Amino acid sequence: MRAITQKTFGGPEVLELTGDAPRPVPGPTQVLVRVRATSVNPVELFVRSGAFPLLGEPPFVLGWDVSGVVEEADPGVHRFAVGDEVYGLPYFPAAAGANAEYVVAPARQLARKPAGISHEEAAALPLVGLTAWHALAEIAQVQPGQRVLVHGAGGGLGHVAVQIAKHLGAEVVGTASAGKHAFLRGLGADRLIDYRTEDYAQVLRDEPVDVVLETLGGGNAERSFGVLRPGGLLVTAVERLSTTLPQLAAAAGVRFAAVGVEPDAAGLAELTALVEAGRLKVHVQQAFPLEKLSDAHALLAAGGVQGKLAISV
Repeated sequence: MRAITQKTFGGPEVLELTGDAPRPVPGPTQVLVRVRATSVNPVELFVRSGAFPLLGEPPFVLGWDVSGVVEEADPGVHRFAVGDEVYGLPYFPAAAGANAEYVVAPARQLARKPAGISHEEAAALPLVGLTAWHALAEIAQVQPGQRVLVHGAGGGLGHVAVQIAKHLGAEVVGTASAGKHAFLRGLGADRLIDYRTEDYAQVLRDEPVDVVLETLGGGNAERSFGVLRPGGLLVTAVERLSTTLPQLAAAAGVRFAAVGVEPDAAGLAELTALVEAGRLKVHVQQAFPLEKLSDAHALLAAGGVQGKLAISV
């Protein structure tokens, strides 16, 4: 099968197309998925470069988000049949090898692909969608009428989080460049702050929020403590291992939590229901063919992507 492999850490140029990668074989409880699309997330850039050696030393095949069609199924699998369209985030954070024509995955780590959207849109959803769902619906337990601040609201995680927060009944504030404001208003954002010209800490000083979803890092969590109501909650997707942030949060009279993401068929089912009800739209700025995966990595690294980048396989 075709797959994108890398033999060393480095920039996007280390991603190489091979046409003779071994096709995986499903084992007990597993299905073989003919991949129709995958997507690119920031974590893959860090793994590729070696900054976050999640998969150990190369060689390996990157990729987790997947949407495709079941081609084979173990006899013990009853959730899906050959020909079913499925999507998911298999094995994360272990290797899944989604940047390839075929992927093997446990059946209970997949869900039926949402009806009415493309494989590219479906593949753009699992990692960011599950992260946002875990953070806002499960950890923060956002309630109607609360105010939620989403940092990086125009990005992959951010634009999904805005919609999930709205679904949960929140008033949503987002930080994003001015060029993304119209897009975000269309997704339901109530108030937008241009981080290039405005200081959100000053803007929200007298209008505190109940929940902050922090997606940026670089000291942003510490500054965000100041815009929370007493007892409010900051959930970070980027500084999960910090030992100082919990202490700083306690000193500021607010709460701190980290969100991780994992394969979750129940969470995927929640996302599917939102998509099919028209309450959640996945925006794909651009779809690249598999052989141009390195171009997608370079574009994401350059910053400014609106929504997600997908890979057609």
